[in-house]
Formats: sequence, C-alpha cells, structure tokens
Amino acid sequence: MKKLLGCLALGLVTIVASAQWANPADDIPAYNAAAPSRPLPPVLSGAQLTGPYFSHPYQVVAYKMAAKIPGVLHQQPCYCRCDREMGHNSLHSCFEATHGAACSTCMKEAVYSYQQTKKGRTPAQIRAGIEHGEWMNVDLEKATL
Repeated sequence: MKKLLGCLALGLVTIVASAQWANPADDIPAYNAAAPSRPLPPVLSGAQLTGPYFSHPYQVVAYKMAAKIPGVLHQQPCYCRCDREMGHNSLHSCFEATHGAACSTCMKEAVYSYQQTKKGRTPAQIRAGIEHGEWMNVDLEKATL
C-alpha cells in the first residue's frame, strides 16, 4: 500500500512540476493562416438576424460586420474555444449560425477584427492583437458600422 501511495504521490508531483514548462500562449484556438481558397459558407444576414438570438442591436451589428470581412474572420482564432466543443475552424464559423450571437467572445473578436480591418491592419496583425487579448476591450454596446 505504501508503494502505491508513493507512486501516486510521485506521479502527481511530476504532473504538477511539468506544468511550469507549458506555455499558454502556444494554446491558440483553430484558425486558417491564409485567405480562403474557395468560397466560404455565408454569414447569417437579412431576415436571419431576427428572433431570440438577436434581441440586442449589437448582435445584429456584429453579424453585419462579420459579413463585411469573411476572409479576415477565416484567418482568426476564437477564444471561446468553439474549435474544441463545436468543431469550428476559425472565427468565421461562429457567424455561419447563431453561435456568434450567443457568445460575447465571438462578437467582441468580430467587432475588433472589423475595426482593425478599417484601420488597414492585415489579418496576421489582427490575429496577433486577438492573441494578446486586445479584443477584450471592445464595448459591444458602442459598436457601429
């Protein structure tokens, strides 16, 4: 019994100690490094932007912004981690259905991407800003086209 407890304790110490060498910055959600090579699925638009998922004006604004920059969103990660739970391959995937409207992370990243695109930033520069958490400063209530 003492050997078993000793082995378990040693295993636990090994796991805890190895965490210090893990770099959270290396854990970037799925994205595409290049522009899309074929047409992307459409972002929800028009009459699709009504109903219970679109009860706030900023939800509609986020989708309208997303529709204007689909290729940019295709190249961005989504830090709500929908790549793990929903199989999304980029921020664009969030706006192909209602997931983006129900998730403030998705909306803030999309608004941030749109605003940075308007400032002339490249998708790679925008991705670097997203990875550094700059999207967290977006105020959805103040987002306008």
